[in-house]
Amino acid sequence: MYPPPHHQSHDIEKMISVIKNFPLGALITAKDGKPFITHIPFIYNENSKRLVAHVDRSNPQMETLKDGATVTAVFNGPDTYISPSIYTTPQLPTYNYIIVHVTGKLKLIRNAEVAKKTLVDMTDFLEGKNQKFSLKMNDSRMEKLIDYIQAFEIEITNWEGKFKLSQDKNAQDFENAKKELIKKSRAEDSVFIENIYK
Repeated sequence: MYPPPHHQSHDIEKMISVIKNFPLGALITAKDGKPFITHIPFIYNENSKRLVAHVDRSNPQMETLKDGATVTAVFNGPDTYISPSIYTTPQLPTYNYIIVHVTGKLKLIRNAEVAKKTLVDMTDFLEGKNQKFSLKMNDSRMEKLIDYIQAFEIEITNWEGKFKLSQDKNAQDFENAKKELIKKSRAEDSVFIENIYK
């Protein structure tokens, strides 16, 4: 990722917040010069400090998913076009965004019970605070599904945060760009965006 210093974030807690608030990531691998990209939800395991996810075993990307393989996951937070009309100083049009790249070593989860637990954990996380559905370990549908999915973990070796937020502008223009990003984002993301700016 092209990283001008003023757009880089080294705050891992903020990057984890991006993953938690925008868990649909792009899993990127390559083999013999051919890229593979799959969009899947991830959870960040606070205890192991690893990303956890699963893919369909029939996914062609499976041929690149080997123990120890280097993989990258990309998470996209809020983004928006910034019109020069919102600034107090003459500017050119730009685009602001919050993106996190995570690179690490892949470890396949081969134990069926552990794989099922990752599905339960992911469901609990994605259901959120007002959980309306609870996946149980003994759900018979999981027994039928488990042979068709491959769960895995990513041991994180590198964090890259690019938060392009008009940091190179004066204080008022910086604030105006923040307000524009909040206005163009989902209402429930306003607190997240405010925390990213802190």
